[in-house]
Amino acid sequence: MLNTLPLDLDRDRLPQHVACIMDGNGRWAQQRGLPRIAGHRQGARVLKDLVRCCRDWGIPALTVYAFSTENWQRPLKEVEFLMRLFERLLRKELAEMHQEGVRLRFLGDLSELPATLQAEMHRACATTAHNRGVTFNVAVNYGSRLEITRACQSLAQQVQRGLLQPEDIDEAAISQQLYSSNGPDPDLLIRTSGEQRLSNYLLWQMAYTELYFTDRLWPDFDRAALHEALLNFQQRDRRFGKVPAALTA
Repeated sequence: MLNTLPLDLDRDRLPQHVACIMDGNGRWAQQRGLPRIAGHRQGARVLKDLVRCCRDWGIPALTVYAFSTENWQRPLKEVEFLMRLFERLLRKELAEMHQEGVRLRFLGDLSELPATLQAEMHRACATTAHNRGVTFNVAVNYGSRLEITRACQSLAQQVQRGLLQPEDIDEAAISQQLYSSNGPDPDLLIRTSGEQRLSNYLLWQMAYTELYFTDRLWPDFDRAALHEALLNFQQRDRRFGKVPAALTA
């Protein structure tokens, strides 16, 4: 349904893929005298509405950084809570997401996650595999350098087995070995909480992504905040290394 798209947005210039670094859950909770886990709960509520908003406004793909390979270094109690939260949300929200046409995918090394969570992820992907409303990619136990390293190892093994020639390795071949294979690269990255770095997130995929940073904490990132980010995106001149058309005339 595109009829909910704000009138000042050009539907023909919407990003086809938005990526998010959901930063600030802990600070949001601390500012209110609440435990960090309260921020994660509120962040999950915001994320649910953002997925629905992308579907309503005609943005085909959303990818969020839910848990990095570095996040295992957080306090054990917080990590355990996050794993339980992921599993609980999948069980609770899967039927509704499926009904709303959400296609779920998970990016990262899932083998290190709790077995029960892996099972829920597999069930969610299988259930929603043919949905076309919006593709919702969740990066869990994800690190871009590890992703690229494993892609190189896979290609080297194919060369070693005689299945591939070194000269056949190009950008497309590498992209096919990434967790995000068969999907478009992000057009827009949104990072909340005022931090201005990529934090080992989609480094290969974001070669030409427009970057948008906001001081707003993730639990406060509502549809109005997304609207603002999209307006900013539509003001960008995306040349992909080319000279502006006005200078070639």
